[in-house]
Amino acid sequence: MKKLLVAAALAATCVALPAYAATDAECQAMWTKADVDKDGTLSPAESMRYTAAMRVNEKQMAADGKLDQTSFLKYCKDDAYMTRKTDAGAPIKGANSFTENQAKDRAVAQGLTNVGALKKDDDGIWRGPAMQDGKSVQVAVDFKGNVVPQSAP
Repeated sequence: MKKLLVAAALAATCVALPAYAATDAECQAMWTKADVDKDGTLSPAESMRYTAAMRVNEKQMAADGKLDQTSFLKYCKDDAYMTRKTDAGAPIKGANSFTENQAKDRAVAQGLTNVGALKKDDDGIWRGPAMQDGKSVQVAVDFKGNVVPQSAP
């Protein structure tokens, strides 16, 4: 019985641990890429993706709204900036409780830029224009938070 309890506790602990934790080197490399002007603080333009990811992951910004290297690295190690894997078959139909701004945050957190007005369709999927790697795309954000960019027609 004691062995069974130990095994159950060990299994529960493993389930509670994050599947991936960013390393110091990965976070430092991400910071170096993000701090384009090398001033030690991310400007609003530099931090757009990261602040959106923080909102998606319910992380609190500093009172002054700035994202400095220390805060950035802390949140990076907490996996606040990790790109979400898209579920197979996404976008998935379903009742979507995200507001337009929450859907936009998910798209920006995944690296899309210039996300335009989004409209929720009859399948519960937010859709609208965005940019990805300098190209126009149509983005879809489903009720699970999957972000699916598709080539613009």
